[in-house]
Amino acid sequence: MEMTKIAVVGCGTMGRGIIQVAAASGYRVAAVDSFPKAVEGAQASVKKGLDKWAEKGKLTPEAAAAAWQALAFSGELGAAADADLVIEAIVERQDAKLALFRALDGLAKPEAVLASNTSSISITLLGAQVKRPGRVIGMHFMNPVPLMPLVEVIRGLATDGDTVAAVLETCKKMGKTPVEAHDSPGFVSNRVLMPMINEAVFCLYEGVGTAEAIDAVMKLGMNHPMGPLALADLIGLDVCLDILNVLHDGFKDPKYRPCPLLVKMVEGGFLGKKSGKGFYPYAG
Repeated sequence: MEMTKIAVVGCGTMGRGIIQVAAASGYRVAAVDSFPKAVEGAQASVKKGLDKWAEKGKLTPEAAAAAWQALAFSGELGAAADADLVIEAIVERQDAKLALFRALDGLAKPEAVLASNTSSISITLLGAQVKRPGRVIGMHFMNPVPLMPLVEVIRGLATDGDTVAAVLETCKKMGKTPVEAHDSPGFVSNRVLMPMINEAVFCLYEGVGTAEAIDAVMKLGMNHPMGPLALADLIGLDVCLDILNVLHDGFKDPKYRPCPLLVKMVEGGFLGKKSGKGFYPYAG
């Protein structure tokens, strides 16, 4: 199962990183998003990222130019029709992902692999939406994608071995370290990470410490490179809330109940770095 062309559907923060890494790794890449501003933002972000890699010597100027030439940006899902691998990187909402997978199944060539960058939603459920469940898999990249080496690879109940092997090889070609996880809400990464972030929000909510104090304890005492509240701002508070809701619904365990402060902040548009305000303020 040879991969030569990758389509990335969703040009938000995660999609942009995947686009950059895939193009720099020698793949032809179709970058797709129905929102024109997202496409424009992705073009600027990916070009800046490739140029920075060239300046730092991670890519030669020629390789950076070739990566840029291998990219095609589109507002139409049809641009993904001839891809060997389609990576979905849209919002972390189950209804949106299910609808997209149904659309992709009727559009992508029969042998194409359909992957999701979901951080919590069932790969088995996504596979049940299509006529090719054996070719559906999870590829959960970490943020920021150009810097973080891990890709969590999740096999659904119906995912076949050839699909897993092809995706593991693709991850390695992208310079990533793939780690397999079972299909369970939140997989490994967010089943461990989100309760920690949520508990940090509860500490702030209950006045145990300031945001700065909570983050300082985790950085200086636990050797974390970034405090949990700053990390939540980077991920996006809306994304954190969506993942916690998936965990809470999936396990029916109150330990995953989102902190009321997190819910209120998302309702008020305090989404973190991308909105310019979260647990910390950010310059525009």
